[in-house]
Amino acid sequence: MIDARTTYNRLDRVVHDADAHIMEPPTWLRDHADPAIRDRIRPLDLSGGNELKQTGSVDEQLADLHVTFQKLTDRHRSAEYLAAEADEIMLRKNYAATGSFLPDDRPRALDLLGFQSQLMFNTFHNGRLFQWEHSGDLEMAYGAARAHNRGMVDFCSVDSRLLPTCYVPLASFEQSAAMAKEAVEMGAAALLVASGCPAGHSPSHRSLDPVWATAQDADIPIVFHVGGTGDLIDRDYFNNGLPIPPDFHGGAENFRSVDYMAIPFPPMQTLATMVFDGVFDRFPRLRVGVIEQGAIWVPSWMRQMESAFEAFSKHEERVRSLAMRPSDYVRRSMKFTPYPTEDVGWIVEQAGAETVMFNSDYPHVEGGRRPIERFERSLGDAPESVRQAFYCDNFLQLMGAAGRHLAVAA
Repeated sequence: MIDARTTYNRLDRVVHDADAHIMEPPTWLRDHADPAIRDRIRPLDLSGGNELKQTGSVDEQLADLHVTFQKLTDRHRSAEYLAAEADEIMLRKNYAATGSFLPDDRPRALDLLGFQSQLMFNTFHNGRLFQWEHSGDLEMAYGAARAHNRGMVDFCSVDSRLLPTCYVPLASFEQSAAMAKEAVEMGAAALLVASGCPAGHSPSHRSLDPVWATAQDADIPIVFHVGGTGDLIDRDYFNNGLPIPPDFHGGAENFRSVDYMAIPFPPMQTLATMVFDGVFDRFPRLRVGVIEQGAIWVPSWMRQMESAFEAFSKHEERVRSLAMRPSDYVRRSMKFTPYPTEDVGWIVEQAGAETVMFNSDYPHVEGGRRPIERFERSLGDAPESVRQAFYCDNFLQLMGAAGRHLAVAA
């Protein structure tokens, strides 16, 4: 174990990271797919700042990618790279970061970061999984999700502190129920679903209850993550007579200031629908984590739901029959990860200390180089109980069974 004095975490407290990523090689999903769909999955086109853009036939791309990633691996194994690793653990980003795509190196990254655990997500596949889920091709939708889940569990298998999220499409009631159970059996620490509406039915549809029941019975959370809802806004908002600015990665694949404003819309609508349609009454132990979609919107959203509750409780039986007020479901069942640019102290004051969790977004550029320092500044003079909840306890509560295991290990 790395000496605590050499780690990025200098808070002298247990810190759990609610948002961390692998950087999938372009053939990652294809490599984990069943033969029936493998040839239908093209390698990723990683353009812009990732500098891994490939051209030519699939066979030519595969050959080029093998050479490219062997060079990257050699760089990560070099004496020069390792000598500066501790000092640069939060400076190196994307494929340059320790343990970003080499699973055997990720435990060392965790030691250098000084985090007790990381909840792990893919980087590039949420949008693809969402598109296949809404394509009507159920073989592809569930086959690709299965490949994703194999890849996530395999990467995280090197260390029990790495907690894999496994994707469950919600397109088919029967197949969704089966895939949720399959993901739990594979070792999922959380079930990842799109934060937008499924095709053809509401996320609150009674026929999806087996998915929520599986998560509740396994004592693992449902999680949403940014990037899995298609376009956040009408693309014509960018037709403004100005050049489109580069994103965080220097390319065109991420979000910018204008579509950033729409990030909360899908989880706001989906969770409100689930609240008003009684999902959290039917499954009182169900927990939901809203990851990398910010939290500055949560207080006003809670108040908006309270207003809707007051306005419609006289006319809608479903609202009138709720066991609690909307804000109570949020505080009981939901956790959110603020961006480091957001005022966490204000969110805590308005929504409650039980609602927010620390996250680094490692190894992404968007997470910045000093998320702890930025969160500490916004927490200001908040009491120790708030910091304990933010850095540790809220995460353990969200994670349920995995959280209890981590608490014992600590």
